This record gives sequence, C-alpha cells and structure tokens, in this order.
Amino acid sequence: MRAWAESHGGVPAAVERTHSEDDVGIIRIMFPDAPNSEHSALTEISWDEFFEEFEARELALVYQPDSLFSKLIGRDTADKRAHGDNKASRRK
Repeated sequence: MRAWAESHGGVPAAVERTHSEDDVGIIRIMFPDAPNSEHSALTEISWDEFFEEFEARELALVYQPDSLFSKLIGRDTADKRAHGDNKASRRK
C-alpha cells in the first residue's frame, strides 16, 4: 500500500477537523500534486500513525493500480464485496 501510494506521489493524511494530538482522526491517502486534488482539509501524518489507525479500524484499501483512485473501507465490507455483495458497506 505504501509503495503504491508513494509511487503515485501519495502521502498519509488525516482529515484536519478530526485530527488532534490524542486522536489521528479519519485517515486518507493524499495526492498533493494531482490535478483536481482537494486536500485543503487534510493534514499530513506519518506512515506509522496512518498504519496504526488503519489496523485499529480494521480498514482495507481499494485502489486502481494505474490511477490515483483509492478508497479506504472496512475489511468486513471488503470481504463481503469479494464474495459478490457489491452493495456492501458499513452503513446501516
């Protein structure tokens, strides 16, 4: 994941309004040099912070290898989608 992100100019980030010293908040992969990238509400964090939150929230990364498309989803959702439930999500 890190290699893919970095090869596309991506860096770990958190949504600024959810980020504090005590809580990393909502995480994203930010592509600062990408055209049309909206990252003014994101703050760069370390990969260690990113992966700690990634594991704590049991997330998975959905991405397209040859593009900048990526999305963090729950592992439970990823598993359901892998088994054919294309409408699966954590939302109730």
